Amino acid sequence: MGGESMTHTAPRGGGSGTGPVGSRTGQRLSGLAVALGLVLFLGGFAWGAVVYLPYTVPTSSMTPTIDAGDRILAQRVDGGDVRRGDVVVFRDTNWGDAPMVKRVVAVGGDTVSCCQDGKLKVNGKEIDEPYLPDGAPAEITGFPTVTVPKGRLFLLGDERGSSMDSTAHLTDAAGGTVARSTVEARVDAVVWPMDGMLKRPTGFEPLGSLSSPGPLRTIGLLVVVGAVLVLGGGAYGPVAKRTGGARRTDAEPARAG
Repeated sequence: MGGESMTHTAPRGGGSGTGPVGSRTGQRLSGLAVALGLVLFLGGFAWGAVVYLPYTVPTSSMTPTIDAGDRILAQRVDGGDVRRGDVVVFRDTNWGDAPMVKRVVAVGGDTVSCCQDGKLKVNGKEIDEPYLPDGAPAEITGFPTVTVPKGRLFLLGDERGSSMDSTAHLTDAAGGTVARSTVEARVDAVVWPMDGMLKRPTGFEPLGSLSSPGPLRTIGLLVVVGAVLVLGGGAYGPVAKRTGGARRTDAEPARAG
């Protein structure tokens, strides 16, 4: 008669105090997300290391496409895969010992000359070159028609006034051309500053198909998705603990006299 009546409320889901957020299934999914994220993250970097080569460009001969000091990523390609309009990295002992970055404007079998109507002409077609500096001519001084030998390339810098390119080697035995075999890689993107992927040189489309971009976007997506999964999966434990603690606080015993 004089005793107290007491009732208690228990946490939902039993006395363990563990709700769905901290469930065993959630922990397994968290671990799976972290494992998958690591595979994607590390796999993306590994793929990029196999496919791409990093370079720092020391001169302004490719301005405004690539400025002096820019860091670029160039896809390893066979010289036989190079097409008109590609920006390539190559080494030719006649041009110097260091790797050079120039734009391919003509390939084996092409004729190239400048400048009629102020434009570069390849195989008799005037080439639209929107990548040149605003208002800049296709060449500072013209040059006679050059026939590019089979297996070789004719290259120009986008800053035609200061670029030591094929026009500076016209009197060489190869008429300013370089062998396809000298090409190390094709530039895909400027990564510092983050200017992104190079635009496709559509002015060369009337002469043939252009090169397709490399897998850099796919690699970047893998790395980003992997990082998100690792961070999300790793955050599950602390979030579950915090949420579980909040639920236990909300479920404190209630007393009735």
